[in-house]
Amino acid sequence: MRYLARLLVIAWTFARFGLDDLALSGFRQRRARLLRRLISLGRNWEQPRGARLRLALERLGPIFVKFGQVLSTRRDLLPRDVIEELSRLQDRVPPFPAEQSRALVEKAFGKPIEQLFKSFEAEPVASASIAQVHFAVLHDGREVAVKVLRPGMLDIIEDDLALLRTLAGWVERLSADGRRLKPREVVAEFDTYLHDELDLVREAANAAQLRRNMDGLDLVLVPEMHWDLCSSEVIVMERMHGVPISQLQRLKDAGIDIKKLARDGVTIFFTQVFRDGFFHADMHPGNIQVSLDPATFGRYVALDFGIIGTLTETDKEYLAQNFIAFFQRDYKRVAELHIASGWVPPETRVDELESAVRAVCEPHFDRPLKDISLGQVLMRLFQTSRRFNVEIQPQLVLLQKTLLNIEGLGRQLDPELDLWATAKPFLERWMNEQVGWRAFVNQLKKEAPRYAQLFPELPRLLHDALKRQTEGRERALLLALLQEQRGTNRLLRMALFVGFGFTAGLVLAQVLVRAGWLT
Repeated sequence: MRYLARLLVIAWTFARFGLDDLALSGFRQRRARLLRRLISLGRNWEQPRGARLRLALERLGPIFVKFGQVLSTRRDLLPRDVIEELSRLQDRVPPFPAEQSRALVEKAFGKPIEQLFKSFEAEPVASASIAQVHFAVLHDGREVAVKVLRPGMLDIIEDDLALLRTLAGWVERLSADGRRLKPREVVAEFDTYLHDELDLVREAANAAQLRRNMDGLDLVLVPEMHWDLCSSEVIVMERMHGVPISQLQRLKDAGIDIKKLARDGVTIFFTQVFRDGFFHADMHPGNIQVSLDPATFGRYVALDFGIIGTLTETDKEYLAQNFIAFFQRDYKRVAELHIASGWVPPETRVDELESAVRAVCEPHFDRPLKDISLGQVLMRLFQTSRRFNVEIQPQLVLLQKTLLNIEGLGRQLDPELDLWATAKPFLERWMNEQVGWRAFVNQLKKEAPRYAQLFPELPRLLHDALKRQTEGRERALLLALLQEQRGTNRLLRMALFVGFGFTAGLVLAQVLVRAGWLT
């Protein structure tokens, strides 16, 4: 009954906001039309479909808000107007009571809150669909941020995920458009993201890895994790001080070079993607601040590491070559890369795919380079590739979503930002490092620790090899001698047999002569 009641609430909410159009658009039976007219009573159709979808998700609660955020990354599936509305979903969820938050912290570490912290702010500084954050001070005086998972989230999530799977199945069965949107695959992707975010230790590990990767770049700050105060439900990290990047006027008044800030953001992104293959995939303005501290003035401050994208060496090379080929208008190369990657069936004709890619890319070159959107080009390529039965890889969809975020942020900071001018030298330098002498040197450096272990062992290994070689030669010689000895033994046995026979014959003849048998 509990599932049925929740399902009815979900269905009714979607119906009241006019979202049944998607499920029943291809369903023309008389009963379906009557049902739609009945549900339509009292509905407000003034707002566009994207806004109605956003409002419905907000009405249904934090899990559906998070679902909408994940859905907003699927620009290869949904229309732009819907994506833009879903991108407006914010984690402004009412906080759960401070008493619950304290109890969860104490339960996670088995100690009273007073033993863990010198002070703990009951009022959360941020409240999201999955967790909320409190500021605190350790007994040694260090300021920290305490992230606490919402209580009972796992049960709520499992219930709502089961219902979302049911609704996705209905949409696929009832609507041709629904089948094109692959709702069950989207729900499965959401399931993965959500369960990853439910384990806060995973987020802490993501932050630690990103902090190591960015060390030495001097462009971005990542909070340090206090591992003795980290569990799957609660994590404690260094408190970061900064101004939200959306507060442009405050940053300008503080003396921040906004144009440099925009260029630095592009450099950080491409470094994470093409150097490390490990990138922050939730780069909306709420997760980015700028430091005003004199020691780190003008650096980015990254927050919230629940969603991280990863790329293999193959992915990185594929993307870099695609971007460079696009910049050079080498559409045949783009088509060949799609086929070589295995994402397009091998029987696909290169000329047909080249023509489709040209139709996507060529219109962008009628505009100034600073007006070209890498993210939009990538999205159009994905959409075009779908005609050729391409299965778009999830990590590339996540990358494309993040690239669009970076572009939007960069042009908000500097409308004249030329993303190509910033990215092209980086991509070309990265490609040069993958081939030729520089790639050989880099690989040699990478293998240096292994070689360092082998060098002291070389004399012994050489001696063992020579010994084995000598032993092998001796063994071969011995085998040859044995073989020859066996042959000699056979000859001797034959000679002895013949000699014995001849001697026996002579003796027999003498006996016969003396006996008078022979004359």
